[in-house]
Order: sequence, then C-alpha cells, then structure tokens
Amino acid sequence: MSDGELETYSLVQLAVERLRRDILSGRSDPGERLVEEQLTRRLGISRAPLREAMRLLAEQGLVEHIPRRGARVATLSDDDVRELYEVRDVLERHAVTSTPPGPDLGRLRSALETIRKATEADDRPELANAHRRFHVEVVALSGNRQLTALYESILVRIQLYMAVNMRREAEAARAADGVLRHERLFTAVEAGDTARILGALSRHGARTYLG
Repeated sequence: MSDGELETYSLVQLAVERLRRDILSGRSDPGERLVEEQLTRRLGISRAPLREAMRLLAEQGLVEHIPRRGARVATLSDDDVRELYEVRDVLERHAVTSTPPGPDLGRLRSALETIRKATEADDRPELANAHRRFHVEVVALSGNRQLTALYESILVRIQLYMAVNMRREAEAARAADGVLRHERLFTAVEAGDTARILGALSRHGARTYLG
C-alpha cells in the first residue's frame, strides 16, 4: 500500500469511527440527514474518503442511502427491532450451548472491568459500548468467528435503536444494576453452568438493551 493509499485508508477509518460514535451515542438521531458538505468540514476530509466511510457504515446497518435524497442515519421499525432481538437470542443460545469446557475468560473479565469503569465515570455512551463488548465476548467463547461477527453486527443495530432512548434510559435505570447483572452472568460463565448462563441472558428481557 502506497503512502497516499495509506493516508486515504486512515481518513476513511477516522470518519467511520467518528460518525459511528455519533450515531451510537444518540448525538445523531435516526432519520437525520448526513450532509456531505457539513461532514467534510467537520471531519476535515474530502468527499472521497467520506463517501467510502458512509458506504462502510451502510454495510453495518447504521446509514441508509435514499435515492435522490442522499444519506441519513438508519431507522428501525418496530418489526425490525423485534426481529433483531429474536436473532440475538437464537445466536446467544447456540453459542452458549456449543462453547467448549474451560474457555479462556481473560477477554471477558477485561470487558467486565470496562463496564465497571464506565459506570464509575457515568459515561453512558462508553457503557453501552462496554455492554456490547461483554456480550460479544460471551459469544466468542464458542470459538465460532463467523457466528461472533454476525452476532456483533446484530448488537450494533440494537445499540442504534437504544441510542434513541439513551437519556430516558439513563434516568430510569441505575447503571450499578447493570454491573451486578453482568457480574452474575460472568459468575455463571466461570462456573461453566449452561443453564445459569441462559437464565441470566433471558432475564435481560426481550426488549431491554444489553445491560
């Protein structure tokens, strides 16, 4: 890869990370137009890397391209949300029941510590990301990389849905409760108790977020 190609790649990744953070933190509302002129100025990049970044975000289900109207933050219908939760539950159950005994829990333990730190800092956007990472690490214990990648893509879209209600959720729920729930789930995984793991996951509720 030449220096020019590397620079372009870096600009694309920068744009993806910035826009993804804005979308998943609730700073950009579903359906909000993403205007190229405004974004190129804000991000300090040209149209080419911005358009590639938007294409990648569209692949992740976070951006929609509307004919003759440009791009916007993706929207989810009630049916979309219901189906995403159903797929999440199926993938979790398959991963948990197929995880071999005695997995390395280092990454899962690290994800739990990130949840604790984000809770202490009262950093709600980072806490949502930490919840997602924890659940991805639970599924990753199965050793199935394709399943894990698919599962994470589902959680990213669920996080998009939850970003809409992030402020309301912050007022209605105690973040410390999320720490306790994930500690219980970690304990079940550590014990290798499949029934307890599935029970802990199911108690998260059909329409609640990852915490």
